[in-house]
Amino acid sequence: PPMVEVYEGMIVGENARADDMNVNPTKEKKLTNMRSASGEELVRLIPHRQLSLEQALEFVRADECAEVTPHTVRLRKVILDGNKRARASKRPSASPQR
Repeated sequence: PPMVEVYEGMIVGENARADDMNVNPTKEKKLTNMRSASGEELVRLIPHRQLSLEQALEFVRADECAEVTPHTVRLRKVILDGNKRARASKRPSASPQR
């Protein structure tokens, strides 16, 4: 929802692709004097969806978790730091190969 504090690792939207995209929703768009035809297009945002606990558990992936408080259910990454997440994804998994 609007005006909610966000933190690194918090899931704030869906990506059309299967991979993750690191975004900073608090950063303003850089304004320049240079204009381009494609830069003036409007961006359509899909309204926020409040997930129930059941929906969050269905939606969550292996590297994510559901954060439950008395008032909200949020999704976040298990490893909050983006650089540490990138390093962990490059590291081979600890599970034995068969």
